[in-house]
Amino acid sequence: MLYGCGMTESKAALIWCPFPDREAARRAASVLLDEQLIACANLLGEVESIFSWQGSTESSEEVGVLLKTRSDLLDRTIERIGELHPYDTPAILGMNCDSVHSGTTEWLGQLTPIE
Repeated sequence: MLYGCGMTESKAALIWCPFPDREAARRAASVLLDEQLIACANLLGEVESIFSWQGSTESSEEVGVLLKTRSDLLDRTIERIGELHPYDTPAILGMNCDSVHSGTTEWLGQLTPIE
């Protein structure tokens, strides 16, 4: 659990979100880091997304992004990603982490001190 900086107890959380390209992902990650909503964003390689959209099956190349934050910031961070994302209907999925290394929780608490 996280302690320090006057924070209440919190656990770690992850957010998965594909972006249309690396630059869009990088821009959003930079804003989230500047606003201290995340401690890290992993911009992964290209992923092929196959999905249903408006009654048909579509496919596109995207950049997968995994973002690390605190569980108490999860909903706020998801909403902010939605504001920053270039898609009208982005896929943004948040997950609370059941098990986290103590060093990771300490690091998250230092880099995301917003209450």
